[in-house]
Amino acid sequence: VVTVENKDGAAQIVSHLIEVHARRRIVFLRGPERQEDSAWRERGYREALELHGLGFDPDLIAYGGFARETGAQAVRDVLERGVGFDAVFSGDDEAALGALSALQEAGRSVPEEVSVVGFDDLPFAPFLTPALTTVRAPTEQVGREAVRQLLLVMHGEAAELLTLLPTQVILRH
Repeated sequence: VVTVENKDGAAQIVSHLIEVHARRRIVFLRGPERQEDSAWRERGYREALELHGLGFDPDLIAYGGFARETGAQAVRDVLERGVGFDAVFSGDDEAALGALSALQEAGRSVPEEVSVVGFDDLPFAPFLTPALTTVRAPTEQVGREAVRQLLLVMHGEAAELLTLLPTQVILRH
């Protein structure tokens, strides 16, 4: 298995929201059910809340589905339910884009009133307004490392059972 350190990246960005921006009610837009990246990112979210003494609130979990429109609808649903929140951690940048759109439609100011952060650092992230703070996941490096491991196996050598590549929080606006 070659993958990225999803849990650590998620915990770091949620901790950033808590420590630097004093956010306490952070919506998590989870990805698809039974999708490993999504599960690890949710673990990181929960661990950061616990580390900072913030209780887990199931009302702050919504299905973002790693998709723009699904992320937008998830934020609309949270707003319609009247759930108070001051930040959104999206499990990916596509759903974060949808969250930004829904917040704009609702007249909520980003980042002044609600912070929005994502995961992946997709090419459009720096060009959004405001520019998206996110976690950079080295997806191209995952592919290169997987090929390297495959070549080892093809040549009769032992491959690593698990390779976790580091992620990095990319601070923007």
